[in-house]
Amino acid sequence: MSGFLVLTRRPGESIIIGEGENEIIVTVVKIQKNSARISIKAPPNVKIVREEIKDKEKK
Repeated sequence: MSGFLVLTRRPGESIIIGEGENEIIVTVVKIQKNSARISIKAPPNVKIVREEIKDKEKK
């Protein structure tokens, strides 16, 4: 996986991307067998789209 940062997080733990007004906080809410529920807190000007939705829009 060249060019990726891979982190291990437990439920309740977060990562912070950016600083100040542009800060994005990604928190692991729950982990099940093969999925993770995450929370994303971002400024209103940051568009957040699931990859599969974006792929459908391209077609």
